[in-house]
Amino acid sequence: MTEQHDQHEHHAHQFERGTDGPKVIVVGMDGSDSSMRAAAYASGLARRQNALLAAVYVQPVLAAGAALGAPVAETTDEIAEDLITQIREATERVKGIFDVRWEFHTFRGDPYNGLVKAADELKADAVVVGASEQAGHRIIGSVAVRLVKAGRWPVTVVP
Repeated sequence: MTEQHDQHEHHAHQFERGTDGPKVIVVGMDGSDSSMRAAAYASGLARRQNALLAAVYVQPVLAAGAALGAPVAETTDEIAEDLITQIREATERVKGIFDVRWEFHTFRGDPYNGLVKAADELKADAVVVGASEQAGHRIIGSVAVRLVKAGRWPVTVVP
């Protein structure tokens, strides 16, 4: 009887890693305006919760030949560098107003699996993503839906 009770207790507290709000907030970034808004929202959340903001860029892995010989790895590295610069500049601009602890991580893969891996490895307490903007990026929209359905972290989708 007590064994069952213990299991129930453990399950009930699955989401509550910290007692006073998220300690690690993962935000998915891809350079789009919605992902920059997501980062701004997540940094405000991190500041209020005194949490670490982990900005994550998932570098796409293309099938061999898909790029027709284009140096895709370099392109995605450039995007990552550009994102780091943008985040640094944004952080510098708001320094003094509020200080947010942040890290930048890159993971390789498709956006969904990359974010799941990031959230797992960084022990995320919450995940923030931008809503899809362009029709061509409907995949990002489905990434948000799939993250919610995974049911492993609270997920905030920023328009």
